[in-house]
Amino acid sequence: MKLVFCGTPEFAVGTLEAVIAAGHDVRLVVCQPDRAAGRGMELQLGAVKAAALRHGLPVVQPEKIKKNVEFREQLEAIAPDAILVVAYGRIIPDWMLALPRHGCINLHGSLLPKYRGAAPIQWAVANGETKTGVTTMLLDAGLDTGPMLLAEVVHIAPEETAADLFESLADVGSRLMVKTLNHLECGTISPIEQDHTAATLGPILTRDDARMDFSRTATELLNRWRGFQPWPGAFTSLRGKKLIVHRMKVVAGHGPQGELQVEGDRLLVGCRESLLELVEIQMEGKKRMAAGEFLRGFQVKSGERVGQ
Repeated sequence: MKLVFCGTPEFAVGTLEAVIAAGHDVRLVVCQPDRAAGRGMELQLGAVKAAALRHGLPVVQPEKIKKNVEFREQLEAIAPDAILVVAYGRIIPDWMLALPRHGCINLHGSLLPKYRGAAPIQWAVANGETKTGVTTMLLDAGLDTGPMLLAEVVHIAPEETAADLFESLADVGSRLMVKTLNHLECGTISPIEQDHTAATLGPILTRDDARMDFSRTATELLNRWRGFQPWPGAFTSLRGKKLIVHRMKVVAGHGPQGELQVEGDRLLVGCRESLLELVEIQMEGKKRMAAGEFLRGFQVKSGERVGQ
C-alpha cells in the first residue's frame, strides 16, 4: 500500500519499522515539531523522526494541520491508500479522515471501547487491570470512537509498570497493524462498531495524579505508582516538604491512614485496611535513598504523618 505515517514518540517506531519491512510504500512521515527538553532546553529529535531519517523517508512536522493548505496539498498529491496514525498526538481533521480510500487507521493502546483517550496504557495499569491489549480502528471525528478492525489481548503481570507495558504493546501493535493492512488489501476485514455504552476513559495524566491518597488501599496506591511510570510517579509530603516515593510494596498489617510506622530500617505508612512499605524515597531537594538511610538521615519517628 501507498501510505502516510503519522507518529511522534518511541511507541510508534516499531509500527513504522514493521510496515516498511512488510514492503509497504511509506511516502511521507508526519511528526510533531521538535521540542526543547532537558536542562539545556535543546531541541530533541523525536523517535519516529529519527527512525524515518534512518530509512531515508521524507519527514514533515507541521505546527498545525487543520487549516494548513500546503500540508493538505502535499497529502492530496500523494493520494495515499491509508494514513496510519500511531501516537501522533494531534486531532486528525475531517479533510484528512476522508482522503485515503482505506481511511485513517489508528493503533490504540487498549481493548476498545475501554480506555479511550490519551493515556490508555497508564490507566489500565493504575486501575489494577490484569489484561489490556491493542486495537486497530478507523478514525472518525470522535475521541477513539471509530469502528474497530482488529484487536489482540496482552496480559499485565503483577509487577509490570506502564513503562514495561509500553514496550510489549508497541511490539504486539506493530504486528497487528501489518496484519490489518494485509486484510484491508485482500478485502477480508469488516469494521465493527464499538459498544459506546461500555466506553471508559484514559485521560491525559497530570502531575496531581501522582499525589498519594492514603484513604486508598495499599494495593490501589501501588497500582497507581506502577501505572504512572515513568511520569508522574508518586509523591506525598512530610514536614511540609514534597516526598517522592520511588519504590514501594504492600505488606501485612494496618494503621491509621497517613501515619508512619518505623520498624528498624523499614518505613511503613497506614492506608485504608492495609499498610504500604516505602522502600526507596526522596525528600524534596535531596537524593533518592533506601528507607534505612532516609530514616537515619532525617530521624523520622513512628507517629509522624504524611500527606498533610
